[in-house]
Amino acid sequence: MSERKYWLMKSEPDVFGIDDMEKAGVEPWDGIRNYAARNYMRDEMKIGDKVFFYHSNAKPMAIVGTMEVASEPYPDPTQFDPKAKYFDPKSKESDPKWHLVDVRFVQKFEHPVTREAMKEESALDNMELFRLSRLSITPVREEEWNKIMEMAGVKG
Repeated sequence: MSERKYWLMKSEPDVFGIDDMEKAGVEPWDGIRNYAARNYMRDEMKIGDKVFFYHSNAKPMAIVGTMEVASEPYPDPTQFDPKAKYFDPKSKESDPKWHLVDVRFVQKFEHPVTREAMKEESALDNMELFRLSRLSITPVREEEWNKIMEMAGVKG
């Protein structure tokens, strides 16, 4: 059995926020059109991996809760739908370019962990979030996960 991995996935709260995720329960993380982010979902994410939900393009930008990977990767259906915002005319059902995973809501933080607070924490200096700031999905090291959970006031 492979060991659990940890991730951070970004969404703009006015598009799909943590409250939307909580209502949905389980949701396909669709619309990813960056190859590195797609590769993380397609090649590395496994059911049960833990995920931080990050509100991007928000004031303040912050980790607002957690989710978990709830499915194996599969082709993103929006790439085939000409009416969809994320339609990709170059992608074929026989050879899909874009993949996604379903994620399951776990919790909403009572105390979100802001980007500023993370930047002030030396234990988080090497977070991929800061190095790959434009990427919508980044890996998180286990020690970073634990520190952020502590910062959020989450026990265990």
